Amino acid sequence: MAVSMVEYLIDRHSGLSPYLQIVEQTKRALRLGVLRPGDQLPTAREVVQATAINPNTVLKAYRELEREGLVDSRRGVGTFVRRSLAKPQTVADSPLHAELAAWVRHAREAGLDREDAAALITIALDSGFAGPAPATTGTAGTASATHTTGTTDTDKADEEPG
Repeated sequence: MAVSMVEYLIDRHSGLSPYLQIVEQTKRALRLGVLRPGDQLPTAREVVQATAINPNTVLKAYRELEREGLVDSRRGVGTFVRRSLAKPQTVADSPLHAELAAWVRHAREAGLDREDAAALITIALDSGFAGPAPATTGTAGTASATHTTGTTDTDKADEEPG
């Protein structure tokens, strides 16, 4: 079992509680294939040292992930990934990710800041997911539908290929 390379970043100005930020960042890592079954999450102590948040906050996040069936906590041993959320279309080296990264580069070159790009992407997501899901799998819409549970602008930026 490998120790994961996930690092939690807490944005104290996001309006999202730190425990939910940990939950969402873990889910994002599971979707992107950064975390795989058997990987060990950082210990609560390691997260506290890196983020300066209360240990109970970390434990609450890990309990939520365990309640959702994504991790298993083993007292005195650690917390381990139970299952992945990754799909071929959502991993970081997928063609959809490459297309989206190119779109983000174009948006920056056009003078958009992060919030401008996020607003465009949100509009595209809202309109793209307003109707029934496409019948075929492996399309950009299907991949995006499985990846929209993240809450950060970066997650939204990972959704919409040009």
